Amino acid sequence: MDLTAIAICASLLMAVATAFAFVWAVKKDYFRDIEDTKYQVFWSDLEEHDPAKEKEKVNANGSSQPRS
Repeated sequence: MDLTAIAICASLLMAVATAFAFVWAVKKDYFRDIEDTKYQVFWSDLEEHDPAKEKEKVNANGSSQPRS
C-alpha cells in the first residue's frame, strides 16, 4: 500500500509540474507562431538556392558559372 501511495503522489506532482510548465510557456508567448517553426529548417536552404541571387553572382563575376 505504501508503494501505491508513493506512485500516486509522484504522478500527481508530475501532472502539476507539467501544468505549471504549460502555463509558463503560454504566458511567455512560446506558442505565438507554431507554423513558423517548421519552416525555419528550410530558410537557409532557400537563401542558398535563390535563383535571383545566383544571377547576381553570375553578372558580378562576368562568367556563366555561379560561385559556390
